[in-house]
Amino acid sequence: MIRSLWPILAISVSTGAYAATCGNDSSGYANWKQEFAAEAAQAGVGERGLQALANAQYSQSTINADRNQRGVRYELGDFVRIRLGSIDGFAAQARREKAKYPEFYTQLERVYGVPAGIILAIHGMETGFGRNMGTTPVVDSITTVAYDCRRSDFFTPHAIAALKLVDQGSLSSDQSGAAHGEMGHTQFLPGNVITYGVDADRNGKVDLYGIADSLASTANFLRQKGWQAGQPYQEGTANFAVLDEWNAATVYQQAIALSAEAIDR
Repeated sequence: MIRSLWPILAISVSTGAYAATCGNDSSGYANWKQEFAAEAAQAGVGERGLQALANAQYSQSTINADRNQRGVRYELGDFVRIRLGSIDGFAAQARREKAKYPEFYTQLERVYGVPAGIILAIHGMETGFGRNMGTTPVVDSITTVAYDCRRSDFFTPHAIAALKLVDQGSLSSDQSGAAHGEMGHTQFLPGNVITYGVDADRNGKVDLYGIADSLASTANFLRQKGWQAGQPYQEGTANFAVLDEWNAATVYQQAIALSAEAIDR
């Protein structure tokens, strides 16, 4: 059962003064891990997180996915057809999901100001309502892209955050996620879990693989990014602009807004 919402758990993330040596293939990963352990320890990562780092494996599938990114180039109609099938069909599925916990979605909107349709649209588009949360161990993928010279500046803080989540019990060392370390029902990067995560089920930890914590964290993310309660969210509005903080592809934002409108009818 999904229980009432709980305050945000905020934990700082700092990478300190160390700078581990990056690389562009697997050959330097083991040495990087040893160097990065010092950086992680200085940033406050504890024994469990450091052990997870020591056991991490270079993820070639992550590198392959990163090198083969093409971006979203579809027109809206094609994107909807390929990603959702149809707006009406997707909305009907989302309403069935909402019917499982109607009071929870009402409470989400009351606390964070974000309509159920927006949260459900994101949940469905990101993971098919939790059915596909990824198959790559998060610690493997996030440390691999932190090690990779192309993306190390961006992903290093997220790698530190992932190891801290292991320390806290919010992430198991072998928990799977998406190719770049995205976690849970709505695919948060680890640093965003630290910053925006909500312990909605009040069990003492933020668990993005639990639906309550994940969806409350998503609503909190949008609110913190400027979502205005009770205001419209279609293209050209301030709330539509907030969706750019979630995903930078305009067609993705359009699909969220159109789907949400259909879900909330």
